[in-house]
Amino acid sequence: MRLAGCVEKMESRTYVVRGLSYVVRVAQETDAKELSEVRHLIDGETEYLDREQGEGHLSEWDFKELIKKDADENNHLFLVAETEGTIIGFSRCAGSDLKRLSHQVEFGVGVLEEYWGYRVGKELLQQSIRWAERSGILKMTLRVLETNEKAIEMYKRFGFEVEGVLKKDKRLSDGKYYSTILMARFT
Repeated sequence: MRLAGCVEKMESRTYVVRGLSYVVRVAQETDAKELSEVRHLIDGETEYLDREQGEGHLSEWDFKELIKKDADENNHLFLVAETEGTIIGFSRCAGSDLKRLSHQVEFGVGVLEEYWGYRVGKELLQQSIRWAERSGILKMTLRVLETNEKAIEMYKRFGFEVEGVLKKDKRLSDGKYYSTILMARFT
């Protein structure tokens, strides 16, 4: 079903948006330290993600292991976006080792707030969709907070549909509970 070595065949792509030039490429083990730092920053910039800053910390070593595993698995993809040698965002598609779930991957993305509006998340998503289609992945899933309307609209433009709602799934800093939207795209 999946093509062996698809991750290795992913080519880096350069984008220029409103004067910002950045590259989307497959993550390398040498990115691990910076990824740990970037993830920590992203977690503190928005409430759209599951974690608050400092929670679920992944160290440089953790990222090295994750990158190694993703490179070895046909149904995993770890991408980074960088500008002038600095990582500004990343995305992952993570599949399952279970045969009954091996046809699908879960997509997640994070972009530093300073780079919102430069289509970084959109390009990470597009590269992931291309990879999934070439790899024989039948379903991409994701979770998005109900208040992240821009992201929900973007996902819909790329063929994702709402599959369900996890009601009162997250409690944010305002003390209120918010729902998580479950979305999927079928190839």
